[in-house]
Amino acid sequence: MSLYRNAVWFLNGIHHYTRNGYEAASKGFEPQDLDVSVVGRSFMITGANSGIGKATAMAVAKQGGTVHMVCRNRERAEEARECIVNESGNTEVHIHILDMAETCKVLEFAESFKQQYPSLNVLINNAGCMVHKRELNAEGLEKNFATNTMGVYILTQTMIPLLQRSRNPRVITVSSGGMLVQKLRTDDLQSEKGRFDGLMAYALNKRQQVVMTKHWADANPAIHFSVMHPGWADTPAVSTSMPQFHQMMGERLRTVEQGADTVVWLALSKAAGTTRSGQFFQDRQPVSTHLPLAWTHSSEEDMESFINQLDALAKVIQSHPGAQPELNGPTGPSRTND
Repeated sequence: MSLYRNAVWFLNGIHHYTRNGYEAASKGFEPQDLDVSVVGRSFMITGANSGIGKATAMAVAKQGGTVHMVCRNRERAEEARECIVNESGNTEVHIHILDMAETCKVLEFAESFKQQYPSLNVLINNAGCMVHKRELNAEGLEKNFATNTMGVYILTQTMIPLLQRSRNPRVITVSSGGMLVQKLRTDDLQSEKGRFDGLMAYALNKRQQVVMTKHWADANPAIHFSVMHPGWADTPAVSTSMPQFHQMMGERLRTVEQGADTVVWLALSKAAGTTRSGQFFQDRQPVSTHLPLAWTHSSEEDMESFINQLDALAKVIQSHPGAQPELNGPTGPSRTND
């Protein structure tokens, strides 16, 4: 089954995830969708100093939005901010230094942000990592899981009250088509069983993001949630984490702007706001979260178990010294079909 999934996924990718795939899909785009002003709206973008995050921040700034760049490295963040301000002419671009792998600090940051700012219109969970050797963070969580899943869960869950008080709130999570080769595994969320494979751990995390998004959409109808696949884009993360794939694909990779296009569309356009919350998008269209005959669907019980495990881990993180007392209330059982 793994061989089948990988083969179907790669063939699908060659047709749809490459630069040619984007160019074919873009013929159906409505140019006026992004001809909007978002002056007065605020956008938090994690991993905003390079790649898809930076391209998204640039697009938002050019349309007048207030940008909160959440970045791990201050020097790179300041360089990116200077570039964005100079090119967009928008000075409402703010830097926040945070490593999404440090889950206690994610909670501290989110609580502090809520105290400092009266609203947040759009949260874009873009930051991610692919670590090929098993590493643990300070809370004992595997680093890929901590960054791609737990950090995203804690940040989003903590920001929900602020988003609910804001006009037309949206949450967009940058996932990956790689999740199509993985089924949700409730008995091994952190890839502890067998030989550790960073690529497969990453794909599992991206499947987890899809399940989280559908859960949030069900539990929070006032907020529009979406998750998306940027295609195979030529980003620093891809060249560093998957150098052989990067070299093999070469010019067939999308530009960062092409990879960011659906993120920007989901964040800015009125059209995106009329779509059903909780869906998985590719090139501005909702697509299936499963390959044909791949047996990657999950039961209601598995999804509920997954969310309950995240809640339990979040409570452990809250118990660390300096952490805030609680996240945004109970999430309730998952009521979606992944």
